[in-house]
Amino acid sequence: MAVRADVSKTGEIEMLFHSAVQKWGGIDILFANAGVGSLLPVADVTEAHFDEVFTINVRGLFFTIQKALPYLKRGSAIVLNASVADEIGLPGASVYSASKAAVRSFARTMTTELVDQGIRVNVVSPGPVPTAILHRNGLSQDATDRVMSFLVSHVPMKRAGTAEEVANAVLFLASSDSSYVAGVELNVDGGMGQV
Repeated sequence: MAVRADVSKTGEIEMLFHSAVQKWGGIDILFANAGVGSLLPVADVTEAHFDEVFTINVRGLFFTIQKALPYLKRGSAIVLNASVADEIGLPGASVYSASKAAVRSFARTMTTELVDQGIRVNVVSPGPVPTAILHRNGLSQDATDRVMSFLVSHVPMKRAGTAEEVANAVLFLASSDSSYVAGVELNVDGGMGQV
């Protein structure tokens, strides 16, 4: 079932969960994956840009989790999508990186807050992965290719990741295979954030 909802609007988040719970009775896994980002030097960041990134990446993610809590079953898992950008000093990514660092911080606090409800919280942090987010920034294909090439040049494995590799990490964190894993940030970044 697909439900179109804007995470920047709490009413739409509530509608999303109401629809899901009506169909399935509760939630076992929540993957909070909505996000936006574009590279802008500090001097070029506008209030509108800052507000958009934080409204979706931080506020939207937080209230997605909050609105899901009444429906999350004991033993459920929450996986938050951050980014390797929360660990490295990527030029032009100050606002995006800070928003993803907030996501990482949420996981630490929520791990301790939700443990008594039997809910595990973890984070997956992708490195460069060619997905639709790269094309939403208004950059030409040539500029997008240059950005990806720059990012990949900092990856020890010398390649971009794939959406499937990130999905496999999310599935691990959401499954009973990770039943004793809580509060971690699992980098799926070819070593970019570690080396």
